[in-house]
Amino acid sequence: MRLEHGFEPVYNSRSRVFVLGSFPSVASRDDGFYYGHPQNRFWRVIAAILGEAPPASIEEKKALLLNGGIALWDVVKSCEITGSSDASIRDVIPNDIPMILARCPVERIYANGGTAYSLYRKHLLRITGREAVRLPSTSPANAAWSYERLLVAWRVVADGGADVRG
Repeated sequence: MRLEHGFEPVYNSRSRVFVLGSFPSVASRDDGFYYGHPQNRFWRVIAAILGEAPPASIEEKKALLLNGGIALWDVVKSCEITGSSDASIRDVIPNDIPMILARCPVERIYANGGTAYSLYRKHLLRITGREAVRLPSTSPANAAWSYERLLVAWRVVADGGADVRG
C-alpha cells in the first residue's frame, strides 16, 4: 500500500543536529507524530541525553527537540510499505532534506537505524553532499541494544546541540 508521510519536520533556525528516521510506523501514523509506539525508546533517549524529563505531549516533544538544537524528520516522503516494516519499504520518494539544511545551521546528520541510513545514502547523499552517521535504532525491534547502550551511542546527538542550550 502506498502511503504519504503525513506530518511536518521539526526544526528551527537554531537546529544544529538533524536526526532522520525512515518512515512513520503504524503507531506513529495513528498518533500523528514521530516515534508514537510506546515501546520505542527515542523520546526517553533524547530526554536523557539532554538532561530533561521524558516528554508526554506532542508540544512537549517539539519543545524538547527545538530547545536541544535538534531537527527531526524522516527520509521518506512516500513509499509502498506493509504495516510498520522498514524491510518492506519500496518505491521511495524522499523528503526535501536539502530544504532543512538550507534553513538551519546543521553541523551533523544522524540516522536512527540502518534503514534510515541506507535510504539516506541511496536517495539523498548525492543531493545533499553531506554524510550521515548511523546510530543504533531506538525501535523496540532492536532488542540487541539495551536502553543503557543506546544512551551511550546517542550521546553524540546532545554534543551537537549543547551550546544551543546555553
